[in-house]
Amino acid sequence: MAGGSRLSQVILLSLGVWAVLLGGCNQVEVPLGPQAINSRYRDEQPAVSGSGQYVAFVSNRDRRQQIYLYHLSQRQFVKLPRLNQPNAIIESPSISYNARYIVYLSSIRGKPEIILYDRVTKRQEALTLAYPGWVRNPSISPDGRYVVFETDRRGQWDVEVIDRGPNIELDIPDGPV
Repeated sequence: MAGGSRLSQVILLSLGVWAVLLGGCNQVEVPLGPQAINSRYRDEQPAVSGSGQYVAFVSNRDRRQQIYLYHLSQRQFVKLPRLNQPNAIIESPSISYNARYIVYLSSIRGKPEIILYDRVTKRQEALTLAYPGWVRNPSISPDGRYVVFETDRRGQWDVEVIDRGPNIELDIPDGPV
C-alpha cells in the first residue's frame, strides 16, 4: 500500500464477490441487485455444495425466512418451486453435491422437522415427522443418501443418521439437475 493507506481490498474468491473494506470506517460495499448473492437483509447459515458450484442460505429478503440457492459460476439464483412455505420458520440448509437435494429444518406447528427437497421432482419429504424428541442441525451427504442430525430423544443431544436407502437416485457429478 502506497503511503500507508488504510484502504484494503479483499476478494471473496469462493463467492466471486468483491468487497472493499475501509480500515477507518469498517464499511463494506458489495454488489446489490437481482444477481448479487448479498443483500441488505439478513443472509445467514450458508452451506456450499460438494461441487463448489452452489451456495444455499437463509434470508428474510421477502419479509419471511426462506432458503435461497445461488449458482456461483453463473452468478444467479436458482428457482426452488414449492420449497419455501408461507408461515414456516426455515433454517439450517444443507445441500448435496450438485444441490439436487436440500435438507433443512422447518417449523410450522412449533416443532422443527427435517425436510428433504428434491430439485428434480420439486417435491418435499418430511424425514422426521412424528419423530420422538426434537431435531436440529441436519446435514446431507454429497450423494444425497444419508442425512445426519442431532436429536434429544434420549434426553441429551445425540447424533443420528437416516439412510435413505440404496434405491434412491444419487446426486452424482454427472447426474441430473
